[in-house]
Amino acid sequence: MKKFALLALVALEILVCGCGTSTNSSTTTTTTSASGKWQATLVGGKGQSGAIDFVTSFSVGAGGGTLSFTALTFLTTNSCFVSGQTLSGSATLTTDSSNNVTGTLNITVTSGTPAGNTLTLTGDTVTGTSNSGVLTNGKVTGTWTLTGGAGDPTCATSQPGTFTLTQSSS
Repeated sequence: MKKFALLALVALEILVCGCGTSTNSSTTTTTTSASGKWQATLVGGKGQSGAIDFVTSFSVGAGGGTLSFTALTFLTTNSCFVSGQTLSGSATLTTDSSNNVTGTLNITVTSGTPAGNTLTLTGDTVTGTSNSGVLTNGKVTGTWTLTGGAGDPTCATSQPGTFTLTQSSS
């Protein structure tokens, strides 16, 4: 009888100890795509480098990769970017099981006229919500730099500024 009681006690202990070891993770990661119109607001800079807010449209496939740009409009006139700008960029986007999107997004704008100015936005924080695998309410924050100085010496910054890139709801 003592052996049976001891065996039953050991079996009960194993059963109870096993209850607390379940691993239910809520960090399931999926990928999200992004597109649409985005407005960039830059803070910092002096002279011409302090007046470079713009609107752009781009798309990127699920999970990120190279940005495909379809438009760029500067909201202020400045001598750093007169005409013929080219854009490049990349993004990494992930979505957790609660549909919260995080990641990074980087954009480079290179001037055509005058040649030689480069605006670099380094977005180290992307936030938003995934709606059927597409980013909505997207917001990117990070730092920006402007190099070159062509057209005006203030078309170059000595220190990085900050920026917010906000996805349009339409």
